[in-house]
Amino acid sequence: MSNNNSKWWQTGILYQVYPRSFQDSDGDGIGDLKGIHRRLDYLEWLGVNAVWISPIYPSPMADFGYDISDYTDIHPLFGSMEDFDALLQAVHDRGMKLILDLVPNHTSGMHPWFLESRSSRDNPKRDWYIWQDARPDGSLPNNWLSVFGGSAWEWDEHTQQYYYHAFLKEQPDLNWRNPGVQAAMFDVMRYWLAKGVDGFRVDVMWHMIKDAQLRDNPPNPDYQPYMGTYQQLLPIYSTDQPEVHEIVRRMRGVLEEFDRERVMIGEIYLPIQQLVAYYGTDNQGAHLPFNFQLLMLPWDATQLSAAIDQYEGALPAQGWPNWVLSNHDKTRIASRVSLLQARVAAMLLLTLRGTPTIYYGDEIGMRDVAIPFEEVQDPQGLNMPDKNLSRDPARTPMQWDNSENAGFTEGKPWLRLDKAYSRVNVRAQKEDPYSMLSLYWRMIRLRSQEPALMEGKYIPVYSDTQVLSFMRQQEGQASFLVVLNLTHRPCYFRPPGFSFKGKVEIATTPEMEGSAVSSTISLDGDEGVLIRLENG
Repeated sequence: MSNNNSKWWQTGILYQVYPRSFQDSDGDGIGDLKGIHRRLDYLEWLGVNAVWISPIYPSPMADFGYDISDYTDIHPLFGSMEDFDALLQAVHDRGMKLILDLVPNHTSGMHPWFLESRSSRDNPKRDWYIWQDARPDGSLPNNWLSVFGGSAWEWDEHTQQYYYHAFLKEQPDLNWRNPGVQAAMFDVMRYWLAKGVDGFRVDVMWHMIKDAQLRDNPPNPDYQPYMGTYQQLLPIYSTDQPEVHEIVRRMRGVLEEFDRERVMIGEIYLPIQQLVAYYGTDNQGAHLPFNFQLLMLPWDATQLSAAIDQYEGALPAQGWPNWVLSNHDKTRIASRVSLLQARVAAMLLLTLRGTPTIYYGDEIGMRDVAIPFEEVQDPQGLNMPDKNLSRDPARTPMQWDNSENAGFTEGKPWLRLDKAYSRVNVRAQKEDPYSMLSLYWRMIRLRSQEPALMEGKYIPVYSDTQVLSFMRQQEGQASFLVVLNLTHRPCYFRPPGFSFKGKVEIATTPEMEGSAVSSTISLDGDEGVLIRLENG
């Protein structure tokens, strides 16, 4: 049903699997590759097109796999390379794609590259990382801060210099100005691409190059005490440097050595005008610089409508949009906007122009789980215990059924499950036509059948303090009107100068489906409708 010129990553739906929490196959309480393999039939049934797996490489697990000690192997916790090969084959056999997490900004402190770099000041790999003398007065090289709290500089007693780490001290940053680093990481990409992976989600892409002069970052005038300490400064010099775009272009070139079907997705938390620069000159940068507006903005119709319009207007000519509601670093959508509004959010995600990414469990309305202080494992939470910034609550095990541990493991789960899992799970929701899962399944199915929803134009219609509405149109195809009430109160949709007739195709309240609508629609709180319009 799609345009012949479209790529699979434009018409498809991405699904993020956090491997520790998806499915355990060996009873150790931690999800693994065989577990993901076991659940592929579910993902195929759901209708997603690509599975993105968070890091599965060998790692000391200081940051749960984002501290990599070997880029071309599999951590035994998750299985073996044979397990990975079998998973990749099984994904491809189902007509789906597999995307790996690539973490090029930093390695583990236990990576052989860093062990060499740290061994002496004249080691050939010394310049593979960012080493700096103290200032003449003995103070730190500059004022840069770690995202996980405290200074971003760590003293190395052996070589009498500091090294830079944007995250944990166990995660030293690579020096991407060094050609050797570039060549080595491009070879890592080639290793996995040769195996047949369909692309990469590139971790903290905007961090990869730092200011050559290592200038101090300015203070953040909007800092508030409840924020993480990292936000005390504006990371003007430690992130988003102009030279990063050439690196991204070269990474894209590595993908295209193989074919033009591989995809590069960039993790980038930046304002829209800076974000769209990562598409690159002539769209030779990242295919999909992650757009996190639905994650970051207040759940407010006026603000979201303006942000969608701004994003659509800022995209380069051939730049393809994308949308995300939740991920492994942020609060789940159901906890952020309420369970009822999460249904409205699902309709928004799956009807906006662009590629949607679903975070595992959002499709059943999983919410953040309260993790007692003594069970917190996330370093961000442990390093700033007074800020309640742990990411553990959004990473709890997938809720498959009402058996012990929700069918996730036969052992003790690495994180506790939602106490309501016996009611909120895949098996129960598959059989309930009114469930969140049924809404996702029906929305995904309709989207895959309707060119206007997959690739059609986005046309804003109307927004106010409650309602967000837009149309999706594709020449010669059915057109759709989406009307969403982003509040808990009833509202009325009667945009001035806009007349329409149609039928409710899918609604967050299924009782509305099949009804004819025109001119004015009254919506209850937390209600959204997808209307198939008459006469285009």
